[in-house]
Amino acid sequence: MKDLINLAINAQGGLAQWRKFHTVSAHLVVGGVLWEQKGHAGTIEQVDVTVNLLEQKTSHIPGSAWHTAYTPDRIAIETGDGDVVEELYNPRASYAGHGWETPWTGLQLAYFTGYATWNYFNTPFQFARPGFAFLETEPWEENGQVWRRLQVTWPKDIHTHSRQQVLYLDKEGFIRRLDYRVEIAGNVAAAHYLSDYRLVSGIAFATKRVVYLLGDDNKPRLDAPVVVSIDFENIQLQ
Repeated sequence: MKDLINLAINAQGGLAQWRKFHTVSAHLVVGGVLWEQKGHAGTIEQVDVTVNLLEQKTSHIPGSAWHTAYTPDRIAIETGDGDVVEELYNPRASYAGHGWETPWTGLQLAYFTGYATWNYFNTPFQFARPGFAFLETEPWEENGQVWRRLQVTWPKDIHTHSRQQVLYLDKEGFIRRLDYRVEIAGNVAAAHYLSDYRLVSGIAFATKRVVYLLGDDNKPRLDAPVVVSIDFENIQLQ
C-alpha cells in the first residue's frame, strides 16, 4: 500500500519539495449546474483562492468587497478589511436533512468550497499525515487505460466530501479520478476527473477538474449535466 501512496506523492513532486511551501494561490474559473441548483449562480464563476498548506484554512476572494474565511469549525464572510459580515460555528451541522436539491446559504456555499478546495490542493501530500487509512482494491479499466484504485478513509478532523473515497491512479502515479459521496448534499455519488497536470515550482497540479454524477455501474453519468467544472489558472506556491 505504501508504495502506491509514495508513487502518487512522488509523481506530483515529492514531500521534500512540497514542504518548502506554506500557501498556494490560484485563479479559478468555475462552472457546472451545482451552483445554480444551490441558489448561487455566478457567485464564484471567477474567483481567486488562497489555501494554507499547514492548517485547514481557505479563503475564496471573488473581488475586493468581500472574501470567505474557512476553517473546519467556523466559516465566515468578511469585508475586504477583515470585518465579519456573518459567521457560523460548527457549519457542517447546518446541513442536517439536506438533499441534493436543497438550496444553500452563502455561508454553506463558503464551507463547501472551503473544505473542497483545501483537499484538492493538499491531495495526495496530506496522505503523509497521521490518521489516514488505505486499502488498494481491484484495478479499473476506462477508455483503454488501467488505473490502480486506492480506497482512502479520511481522519475525522479533516473535513471533506465523505470520509471514504476512492482514488484512481495511472501508471505514473497521477490521480485521474476520484469517487466520493457528497454527504452535505444528500449523500449523492460523484465521479471527479483530474487532467492537464502542470508543474509549478516543482509541484504538479491538475489544472482541470470535472465532476459528474456516478451511476450504479461505477461509470460517470455522461447523460446528465456536468455537476462542477474548475479550471485552475495562475497557480503560485509560497
